[in-house]
Amino acid sequence: MGLLQDAAAAFDSHFGNTATWKLVTLGFISFVTIAILLNVAKQILFRNKNEPPLVFHWVPVIGSTISYGIDPYKFFFTCREKYGDVFTFILLGKKTTVVLGTKGNDFILNGKLKDVNAEEIYTPLTTPVFGKDVVYDCPNSKLMEQKKFVKYGLTSSALQSYVTLISEEVRQFFSRDNPSKKFASTSGTVDLPPAMAELTIYTASRSLQGKEVRERFDSTFADLYHYLDMGFTPINFMLPWAPLPQNRRRDYAQKKMAETYQSIIQERRKAGDSKSGGAEEDMITNLMQCTYKDGNPIPDHEIAHIMIALLMAGQHSSSSTSSWILLRLASRPDIQEELLQEQKDVLGVNEDGTIKDLSYPDLSRLPLLNQVVKETLRIHAPIHSILRKVKSPMPLEGTPYVIPPTHTLLAAPGCTSRMESHFPEPLKWEPHRWDESPAQKYEHLVPAMMHETIVEEKEDYGYGLVSKGAASPYLPFGAGRHRCIGEQFAYTQLQTITAMVNREFKFQNPDGGETVPETDYTSLFSRPLSPAVIKWERREKH
Repeated sequence: MGLLQDAAAAFDSHFGNTATWKLVTLGFISFVTIAILLNVAKQILFRNKNEPPLVFHWVPVIGSTISYGIDPYKFFFTCREKYGDVFTFILLGKKTTVVLGTKGNDFILNGKLKDVNAEEIYTPLTTPVFGKDVVYDCPNSKLMEQKKFVKYGLTSSALQSYVTLISEEVRQFFSRDNPSKKFASTSGTVDLPPAMAELTIYTASRSLQGKEVRERFDSTFADLYHYLDMGFTPINFMLPWAPLPQNRRRDYAQKKMAETYQSIIQERRKAGDSKSGGAEEDMITNLMQCTYKDGNPIPDHEIAHIMIALLMAGQHSSSSTSSWILLRLASRPDIQEELLQEQKDVLGVNEDGTIKDLSYPDLSRLPLLNQVVKETLRIHAPIHSILRKVKSPMPLEGTPYVIPPTHTLLAAPGCTSRMESHFPEPLKWEPHRWDESPAQKYEHLVPAMMHETIVEEKEDYGYGLVSKGAASPYLPFGAGRHRCIGEQFAYTQLQTITAMVNREFKFQNPDGGETVPETDYTSLFSRPLSPAVIKWERREKH
């Protein structure tokens, strides 16, 4: 106690004086002022003409981080007006170069491995959540093999069974008899983002991951998933190891979920069959039967970590997009009725007035349903920024700029799909804009398209031929070697959920208008700003 008292007395004698505190405060203010002045002077006097223009900012290190974080698209388009399609801004002390437009998407997303690297950017964030030896915590060649395993597990027969399983999950979730009693009445209101997050985790786990995993989401798995989800916070790009409460919960959840997946795998092996009862086709089944090029099977811990990655990555995008779809439909009752009539006309109606069951081949026969999903993804792409670490100097064709290895590259495909040159009235949600192809519908706005035939380039990065895709202004699933392999499943899931919900309910905004909520960009995945409440009413069965 004596030492503490002596220390307290010394502190009081040194800092207790008001004049001393004034000097400390004045010194701090002077330091900040000098830092700002030097930062401004450096931007004005020492611009490198071989690098893209730097977005003006007052405070060093912080730079444009705040304005970018509040609304990335507003930030991108404001900078585009001032600097053009290529500019650099300071993001948490890092020079980040943005290259907009289809050429920019191609430059970054189809960059060569010697020039750009995704692993160094994302592994601090994803590895503690997904686990070791998968996705970005392994050489790119191994990642490509893992993508091949997953892609080949999404067969037509698997997708066919998924439509049936997803349809059943939707029925159960919105049933009057659901134990949650959220939809026990004939009408009510619902905050969509949390409701759709719950539904999409059920549909994804039941279809992709099997009955055993789905059953666990009724108990402890839901809490573990939430803890893992909290690991996807922007601060973990820099401080994934920080002893924060959410990181401790993240690490606990990752360990428990991995152990659960491994126990399921071991139970299937003991049963003498890679399938649970030999009755279902799911991704665990597929991965248990795969081997790497060196002849070794996928270790159980890697299968478990791939399953966590599939669940986390797919759930975020589908949850956000399904929420936006229903919010947009609530603002357009006319589209709701068109969707319902399309199902009746194409699928047929049972004697009791209900629409016949939906199957995977039916999805391709419902064009408006497809266009509703496509138009929603055009405006509300789940990921607004795609980052790459520059590994070697990269000359940018058509400009005097060379992007140095000290920079990070940022692609924003969502900007391209919001450009007037590609989509007239780009922020207007209009599924019927896809009735004709953009090349036909918008040729008067893009004259060059009248005289060009765009040849879709394909390349095999190690997991089968895929479209390089960057020539298109519509890239909600990225392009190049890191293009999302779950694209087909995502469309299947979103179309099935939309079709099934549209059969059961009418939606409208509480005020009866056409407005939709603002977008929340505080997470890595953009989503509707909560609460995003709509009114629902059960349809009468005829």
